[in-house]
Amino acid sequence: MPDDQEDPRVLYAADRTVLAAERTYAAWVRTGLVALVAGVGAKASLGNVLPDWAILFNATLLVLFSGFCFAVAVWRDLRPGHDAPQRSDVWRLPKALLVVVNGGLLLVSLGALMGVWFGRTGGG
Repeated sequence: MPDDQEDPRVLYAADRTVLAAERTYAAWVRTGLVALVAGVGAKASLGNVLPDWAILFNATLLVLFSGFCFAVAVWRDLRPGHDAPQRSDVWRLPKALLVVVNGGLLLVSLGALMGVWFGRTGGG
């Protein structure tokens, strides 16, 4: 009977673990992007439907949630003890790339928050 290092099931399990982590990262980023678009869209499209304070509150909450999602996506991959299995053959995204991309997304969220608070609505 082969030991665990030569058993292909061990390698396949390690590959599945890496791919599951990548899917979770993508889900956090996807959720953040949807929240960002919803927050900006709420500010732009609800001007004549709800009071200004309600629009501002909801848009701010959604944009802040998007920034939270972008931060958590990277934090999950960078936290100690969350390294990829050693035996995996799956190529992982470099951690520096994750930090740069999500840092850029956080800056976009900050810009959107400034637009929500200080930008004008489309109404004339």
